[in-house]
Parts: sequence; C-alpha cells; structure tokens
Amino acid sequence: MKVSVVIPVYNEEKYIKNCLESLMKQEEKPDEIIVVDNNCTDETINIVKKYKGIKIIQEKKQGMIPARNTGFNEAKNEIIAKCDADTILPLNWIKNIKNSFSQDASIIGISMPIRLDIPFIGQSISIALFYIYLLIPRLMIGFYPFLGPSYAIKKTVWNEVKDRICLDDKIVHEDIDLSLHVKKYGKIYHDGNIIIASSARRIINNPLSFFGEYNIRFFKMFYSHRHLV
Repeated sequence: MKVSVVIPVYNEEKYIKNCLESLMKQEEKPDEIIVVDNNCTDETINIVKKYKGIKIIQEKKQGMIPARNTGFNEAKNEIIAKCDADTILPLNWIKNIKNSFSQDASIIGISMPIRLDIPFIGQSISIALFYIYLLIPRLMIGFYPFLGPSYAIKKTVWNEVKDRICLDDKIVHEDIDLSLHVKKYGKIYHDGNIIIASSARRIINNPLSFFGEYNIRFFKMFYSHRHLV
C-alpha cells in the first residue's frame, strides 16, 4: 500500500519548513509528496524546492477547494493523505494510516484529532477542546468528519465523488462536505492515536469567524446536505 501526501499552499513561508521536516522524519516515508502552489508570492515554493523528491504543481484558481482537488487528482497512489502547510505531523502518521487501511477493508477514510497550538493551553486541554468543539457536528452527522489539517482517503473513493462535491467554500466546509459525499462508500475511521499539531492562527487572527461564521456555515451546509446524512 502506497501513500501520496498532498499539501496545498498559499504564502506559507512561516510554516511550510516545519511541516516538511515532520514528513521527512516519518517512521515510514510517504511514497509521493505533492505541493500545490496556489499562487504563492512569498518564499514558500523556494523553501519547498530545497527538499528532494517533492513534486510541485500549480493551481491558478484561488482557493483551498481547487488547490486540494488538483492535488488529489494528481496523486498516483492508493491512499491520499492531505495536510495543511501549518501542520506538524507525528512520526507515526504514515505508518498508522497504512496500518488502519490494511487492517479493515471497510475503511475508506481516516479522520484525526487536531491539537491547536494555543498559547498557555496544554496539549491535553487542547485535545479536549477539539472534541468539545466537534461534539455537536459528531452527533448530527454520526461520525468524526475529515478536518483540513490532516486526513486520509482512498484514491478510488475520491475518483467516485470528485465530480459531485461542492466547489464553493463560502457555503460549505470543504473537508466536511467531502466526508458527507464519501460516507456511503464505507467507514470514516477516527484514529484518536494520531494527534496532529496545527497552528491556532485562525482562532487568534479571527476568533469571530472561527466561533461564529464557521458554525453558522456548518448548520447551513448540514441542512443543504441532509440527504447525504
């Protein structure tokens, strides 16, 4: 079983090095790493070029959804593992992803808990806040969905839904939208043992959006996607 890692980037010069370093140190190496340049104007791509074996592709249409889709379509292997540029991956990330897919054929995707790097908040509290934040979505849709900082999906399942998923990230959360479209093909397994570290910049820079607009968008999306639940 081989894994392609897809990382969409837009002006991530502050974060991309730490993300790539965590990939280089994996106990089991990824079989392919694809960085999707979504019109970077800073040093992001120059930093990526310092690492051997990373494929850099471009997506001119701005936005996470088109950048993600281009990367997923380019991926060559059985499993696509997606992460954000401000994510630091545990050393067993690739190993655990492979093990989970290998042990249960019904698994078509893997979600993971996110530990946000919030100042003055310890790791255990941060993880607890993650589960509290996702409690209502989990109860409403019946499982822990994919979340942007890190998840994995079978390439065959991606090929089934790529022409049906929503393309406007102003009306959907692209990761949860994908979760709802793929659920009929099998199980999205939540691996609580793979704890992903991610920047808390979205909370720090725009808390009203994170705690307000994000949640409003979820409920609107749930209503429009209720036929998939």
